[in-house]
Amino acid sequence: MVNTDPNHKHTYDAQGKMTCCTLEDKIYAKAEEHSHEGHTHEHEEESAWKEYLPAIISFIVLMSGIVLGNFVKPDFFKSYVRLVWYIVAYLPVGIPVLKDAVNSIVKGSFFSEFFLMSIATIGAFFIGEYSEGVAVMLFYAVGELFQSAAVKRAKRSIKALLDVRPDKVNVIRNGSIITISPSEVKIGETIQVKPGEKVALDGELLSESSSFNTAALTGESKPDTKRKGEQALAGMINLNTVTEIKVTALFKDSKLSRILELVQEATARKAPTQLFISKFAKIYTPIVVFLAIGICLLPALFVSDYVFNDWLYRALVFLVISCPCALVISIPLGYFGGIGLASRNGILFKGSNYLDVMTKINTVVMDKTGTLTKGVFKVQQIVSVGIDEKELLKLTAAIEGKSTHPIATAITKHAGDFIKGVTIQNIEEISGHGLKGNIDGKEVLAGNLKLLKKYNINYDASVESIVETIVVVAINGKYAGYITIADEIKEDAPQAIADMHRLNLKVVMLSGDKQSVVDKVAKELNIVNAFGNLLPEDKVNKVQALKNENRTIAFVGDGVNDAPVIALADAGIAMGGLGSDATIETADIVIQNDMPSKIVTAIEIGNVTRKIVWQNITMAMVVKIIVLALGAGGIATLWEAVFADVGVALVAILNAVRIQNIKFH
Repeated sequence: MVNTDPNHKHTYDAQGKMTCCTLEDKIYAKAEEHSHEGHTHEHEEESAWKEYLPAIISFIVLMSGIVLGNFVKPDFFKSYVRLVWYIVAYLPVGIPVLKDAVNSIVKGSFFSEFFLMSIATIGAFFIGEYSEGVAVMLFYAVGELFQSAAVKRAKRSIKALLDVRPDKVNVIRNGSIITISPSEVKIGETIQVKPGEKVALDGELLSESSSFNTAALTGESKPDTKRKGEQALAGMINLNTVTEIKVTALFKDSKLSRILELVQEATARKAPTQLFISKFAKIYTPIVVFLAIGICLLPALFVSDYVFNDWLYRALVFLVISCPCALVISIPLGYFGGIGLASRNGILFKGSNYLDVMTKINTVVMDKTGTLTKGVFKVQQIVSVGIDEKELLKLTAAIEGKSTHPIATAITKHAGDFIKGVTIQNIEEISGHGLKGNIDGKEVLAGNLKLLKKYNINYDASVESIVETIVVVAINGKYAGYITIADEIKEDAPQAIADMHRLNLKVVMLSGDKQSVVDKVAKELNIVNAFGNLLPEDKVNKVQALKNENRTIAFVGDGVNDAPVIALADAGIAMGGLGSDATIETADIVIQNDMPSKIVTAIEIGNVTRKIVWQNITMAMVVKIIVLALGAGGIATLWEAVFADVGVALVAILNAVRIQNIKFH
């Protein structure tokens, strides 16, 4: 059974290692490396030359041997001289493969790619086909170099993220500025960021305003102007003025650090297609080895003019072409490229398996607040009953100050200094209803109408007809008034919904807000299925009902109460900018810039990745079947087998790399 567990981790032991090709191990291992510090451009160039040198030496010796042996001094190039010459050509590229073959056998992986290459080339030397034996190993080495280059290119987006995490920060302590490591800064301290510098830690802007380049976090190059009190995140680049920021999260807990963890973990979670190919290779490789043995020996039983060397040669051709490198190289590389492309577009897939899931989505279920709307509320009206309006605002803001919901943030921001000195006790969050607590000896309830109904508190029935988002308040068991708050639809939300309809996706909106507000937003966005007045368990029930219809569902949300339904959906998508930590941790995919249009982009990236992966699978299988048949029939030579095998692998690699060049608008 194929393991599609999203928490499946890549292992490095003999049991978990692939048996025919280790490039996938290289991809995942390299994605987890963080030790790029201290490596200069010169060192990288020197390392590249060392990597290419064995292939260059082997190529020069091989070509000079062919020229000398066939055109210049054929008499000299006989017997042991010819053998020694080609051994010299073979060793630079052959020794690493022979070592890997021995290591694989020791670790229990007998039928490995290295084993196939080793016996094929040694066999070629045994029957006197020295130049062909060298060519097999040389072109295999060249293929490895191309693979390495492709992996490095696929890693660039992750390297770019690593590069935006500063290793120094200016912090203000005791009236002076000192430069220390970001990991040493504590919550509540103030850091200073100069123009052109990167923000090292998440925090609240203390300066009046400042513009930031947020491309590393969101994939958007457009500058984002933040004002006093708004959040600045690690990885943003300060553009225009010296800025002071009050730190609100430790270095290890910053949004950027979590992004890096998500992207790095993503490379270890394989798609079902990858898992299938890994299992397929473990069965396929030993079969072709035994078939090759059969091709070599069985004809002796029924071929009258049987010549061992001729049939051994056919078996060697069969072995060379049988190596499924193109499949096991290009498939993980394709998914890795898809994850890199998504991260450059501000979308973080927590595993390549979710790229596959997004291709099957036929229903998108969305929260309203913070997903389709900005979630940046502003207080519109305060209506008090039997209490002073300012007192109502103070008590409501004091209790809402204990919540991170955008509505609560709007009320506390509107109240300003009103809540200073207020004593709050026994605070309790009633999921899907609101908050309850004791403030200065008074029991205060603040939330939606369901909260008052839960506590059997009578209220003015006219509030039910109010269209705007409303927070009703009760003090000591009596209705005390309400505060209305307005939200705005995100600029790209109408186009996002239109694109979903274009893709024939069913769009459903679920919200805890009252039905009148939900209907208003649904009408503006052309959403037919919209449901309001929902508790978290109601959202779960709605999604479960859709799953019972055999629908493949993506749920998009941002609040803590969305975490259960995100976990239930086939693809849980979190809005990473405004989203709560619980939702982001639960989600399978995170959209960093909170744009609903990125949902369609995520689906398109999944479709493109899957299309290219299956192009590679189809091409590799067709070519291999044809050349295997030709090799077994004695038509294809070792040269043709090498070019077919390496050629297919290179074309598959180039096709996989193509994913990283695709642009979305």
